[in-house]
Amino acid sequence: MAHGSSGLKRLVHELAKFGAVGGAGLLVNLGVFNLVRHLTDLQVVRASVLATVVSIVFNYVGFRYFTYRDRDKGGRTKELTLFLLFSAVGLVIENGLLFVATYGFGWDSPLQNNVFKFVGIGVATLFRFWSYRTWVFRALPATEPVPGAEPEPEPCRAVAEQARRPAPKASQRVG
Repeated sequence: MAHGSSGLKRLVHELAKFGAVGGAGLLVNLGVFNLVRHLTDLQVVRASVLATVVSIVFNYVGFRYFTYRDRDKGGRTKELTLFLLFSAVGLVIENGLLFVATYGFGWDSPLQNNVFKFVGIGVATLFRFWSYRTWVFRALPATEPVPGAEPEPEPCRAVAEQARRPAPKASQRVG
């Protein structure tokens, strides 16, 4: 497989995993939003912010342990801080759209609330995907294959191959 198409394949795979976690997070977000709206007298944007916070926690666990589990795990405090920072920006985007629709245009029916919540989530998701993959869950540096060279064996296989080789004779040893 050509190097360019393997990069595209990795991106498509990453998008699929991001989408799976994000889709589940969407259901959590909308579910909590509608549950809070149905069971309490909380104003629409406040209920939405609460639902967004619950889905942010859900998504962090999904992204860290599913979507980006192969990414750099060093500096978890920095990772969580950046995640929360970019999630807060996404929260403002998502709930800002709902606020403008509800209070700016007077679109305040349950259906309109859900439509604009959904649209806000969509716009915020584009920002979150870019920021999470760029700044939060950074890829480990890739080692570029040398054209024409054999692929590097897996670490366990390399150790096993080394163990099977006979020890060099005294006349072959260097030093």
